[in-house]
Amino acid sequence: MKSVLADVRERMQKSLDAFESNIGSVRTGRANPAVLNRVMVDYYGSSMPLPQIASISSPDARTLVIAPFDKSASQAIEKAIQESDLGFNPNNQGDSIFISVPPLNDERRRDLVKTVHTMAEEAKVGVRNVRRDGNDELKMMQKEGDLSEDDLRRGEADVQKVTDEYIQKIDARTKTKESDILAV
Repeated sequence: MKSVLADVRERMQKSLDAFESNIGSVRTGRANPAVLNRVMVDYYGSSMPLPQIASISSPDARTLVIAPFDKSASQAIEKAIQESDLGFNPNNQGDSIFISVPPLNDERRRDLVKTVHTMAEEAKVGVRNVRRDGNDELKMMQKEGDLSEDDLRRGEADVQKVTDEYIQKIDARTKTKESDILAV
């Protein structure tokens, strides 16, 4: 039974990590280097994530600075950012690329909050699917005679506690991201 709980916890953590990664790429009112993590750059014939070919920093709340590791990649990076759906207009200064992050309007903020809520719901569905799989595994163990009826009930209660814990973490992270987006 402990191995089932450990597996459930590990898989739920992966769902939470994926959710964190997804909402990290959603723009807020401030410049955040994580919004560029999903930008794919055509670099010497292969598509690579921007953070693998450049360092990204945020010297202030409205500016992102991208410093390519290979200066010849500047044009490709600039093109990839323009083609992304982020709405940024990069300014290539030769050795660095600067992006002024425009403030979000109210309508765009509401759309981003809806996007975050959709991502949160998808993460919760993932967590619930892991709960179902864990409970099914416990029932199978009981059917095979490895668990008593009482152990099955305790196991299902423990799986539910872990599920509630991860749902709470997703809700808390969603609330934080929502307040970041709505902060003016």
